[in-house]
Amino acid sequence: MRQSNKTVYVVDGARTPFLKAAGKPNPLSASDLAVATAGPLLARQLFKPTEIDEVITGCVAPAFDEANIGRLIALRLGCGDKVMGWTVQRNCASGLQAIDCAVSDIASGRHQLVLAGGTEALSRTPLLYQENFVDWLSEFRMAKNFGKKLSLLSNIRPQFFIPVVALLKGLTDPIVNLSMGQTAEILAYQFGITREQMDTYAVQSHQKVQKAIENGVLEEITPLYDWQGNVFSFDNGIRADTTVQKLSTLKPAFDKPFGNVTAGNSSQVSDGAAFLILASETAVKRYHLPIIGRIIDTAWAALNPAVMGLGPVHAIQKLLLQQQLTLDNIDYWEINEAFAAQVLACMNAMADKHYCQTHFGMEKALGVLPLEKLNVEGGAIAIGHPVGASGARLVLHLLHVLKRNNARHGIASLCIGGGQGGALLIERREELL
Repeated sequence: MRQSNKTVYVVDGARTPFLKAAGKPNPLSASDLAVATAGPLLARQLFKPTEIDEVITGCVAPAFDEANIGRLIALRLGCGDKVMGWTVQRNCASGLQAIDCAVSDIASGRHQLVLAGGTEALSRTPLLYQENFVDWLSEFRMAKNFGKKLSLLSNIRPQFFIPVVALLKGLTDPIVNLSMGQTAEILAYQFGITREQMDTYAVQSHQKVQKAIENGVLEEITPLYDWQGNVFSFDNGIRADTTVQKLSTLKPAFDKPFGNVTAGNSSQVSDGAAFLILASETAVKRYHLPIIGRIIDTAWAALNPAVMGLGPVHAIQKLLLQQQLTLDNIDYWEINEAFAAQVLACMNAMADKHYCQTHFGMEKALGVLPLEKLNVEGGAIAIGHPVGASGARLVLHLLHVLKRNNARHGIASLCIGGGQGGALLIERREELL
């Protein structure tokens, strides 16, 4: 638990629409996406970009020419040479980790004003050469004469040219040798979650987001313009017309032919960015900043990578224990929809006395998480999951949900590849200090 008397406030935030990866790279890089959302965010503030203390960015797969993308983003935003920028990586919770790092720096008194969030351009994840082809290329390059190079040509094999999809490698756990989708299948089997339940949850995610768009409540989105003249006002992966019947026709994606996890009940591979401005009380008073929330606490937990989808349960249990709260004390929840099976499994585990006894030493279950309080305006199944940005999006959107419903406390949480979970407790605050 973070011990500090210094309060950390959320001043403002914004995100891009999330753009679905559609078979080829989208026009904007991860740093382009970050600048497209953080630029307008900073432009509407009462301080200059050069007055920020640091920029912290979560990003899992920056491009080869975006090394330390956090610093690159800070410079491109016009923060100046003296504003530090750095990058964090905790797989799916990288954006949440960026916020947690900012909170720690402000709470400790090290910094007063921080831009934190995440960005990802998964559609630009590269194709790689096979290792044996890389070895061949190295030998060919080092060959000292034409004769040697010519002889090496006879060693080329057709399989050399089969590309390695870096994204698929990144979504496979090297310890248990399971893809993230296979871990979701394990959870579905463990908790008896049916294909119909998964597809029903997925349809509801799309419907909730579409309703939010129709009601004009996704005000955290900053329109996005790409280099080709296209304008994106909302996430472009939403399928408002999908039905359980339509989803039932999709084939298993990870456990063929018998599995139940499909592309339709999984989060979408997408590009996007989300950033928040965090400030100390000193900075809020100095710049006369309005505040929209207060970060209360954060918790991280680890578990078997094969059941990584239950990470939110472990992090939430730790967070509630730290703050001496129960599920009933929380008004609204955002749990990242990596997979429908994973979210449903988390709900089942929280309500399972045996699971809570076995893993947490509790006498009773954590409790029932009401579906009407969870992801009330949809989630990653409908809008996408740019892994570096999702954690920041959850926190930002949760603040807007609390405001619209005149509620006070919310928890944002994610499962994390590699067997971890993260959870952040936030309080809505709207006032001038």
